[in-house]
Amino acid sequence: MRRKGDLAEKTCSVCQRPFAWRRKWARVWDEVRYCSERCRRGSGNGRQSKQERNASALSR
Repeated sequence: MRRKGDLAEKTCSVCQRPFAWRRKWARVWDEVRYCSERCRRGSGNGRQSKQERNASALSR
């Protein structure tokens, strides 16, 4: 049995949070970009990522 810390990890392109490999993504892991369905749906809405919000707050 593997521990979660031993699994491959990526960063979500919407919320910038890290997420770990899941068995259901085994065949398409190279194509996975989002940590959840919510982030996948919200990716084209012009929403700002956490980094963009922080950058705009600092520039004020």
